[in-house]
Amino acid sequence: MKITFLGSGTSHGVPMLGCSCPVCKSSDSKDKRWRSSILLEDGDTKLVIDTGYEFRLQALRASLDSVSGVLYTHDHSDHIMGLDDLRVFCKNGNRIPVASFSHTLKSIESKFPYAFTNRPNRGVPQLDKINLEPYKEYSIGTIKFIPIPVMHGSLLCAGFRFGNIAYITDVSDMLLDKNLEYLKGLDILILGALREREHRTHLSFSQAVDINKKIKAKELYFQHICHSHSHSEIEEKYKGVAHAAYDMLVLEA
Repeated sequence: MKITFLGSGTSHGVPMLGCSCPVCKSSDSKDKRWRSSILLEDGDTKLVIDTGYEFRLQALRASLDSVSGVLYTHDHSDHIMGLDDLRVFCKNGNRIPVASFSHTLKSIESKFPYAFTNRPNRGVPQLDKINLEPYKEYSIGTIKFIPIPVMHGSLLCAGFRFGNIAYITDVSDMLLDKNLEYLKGLDILILGALREREHRTHLSFSQAVDINKKIKAKELYFQHICHSHSHSEIEEKYKGVAHAAYDMLVLEA
């Protein structure tokens, strides 16, 4: 399976509007972070996790020509507001399944009600909801996945395990007392880690590293990174322990 990071940044994106810090002014392309999203590809199956503000631009940059399904972690704007651009992939009666926990899908449908009707309309997305239950295995195309519940502040979000890979972004509490057994044996853990300094609703880099000491994934990638640290700074500080994801990074698993 091929994993492409469509975006690796936090809700502000990097550079952040109105900011003149060294990272926002950096000339390093790895410091240009669009909102967090990934693309998983297995044969003809192309599965997207989250469609944020830049989804159209991300899809163009990745030469995405079809979407087999979308998994949503939660309903915050930086993860869903590009949903309308799914319409171009709904051709010839094609309907795209979108999956998440029921409260997330209910919120998304309230914001995009026209995308979930059965009335054919070439000008809008044609989406079908899949209400997920924690720890149950599902599949879209040839990609199988297991939803993992985590907390983002007071909000219940969905992480996902795909074979030997797990993707968990926007998290402050991993609920490891319940989730650890579902996260064993990972080769790659992609984990939301905002910055070095602690945050109320996100993990810090150090907290993410400590969590992986329990999970023991072979490789840890920080995702959903803000503008507090450059890519090179993170790579240097956590050399041999973790990697900083960056836009258009490709992993094979």
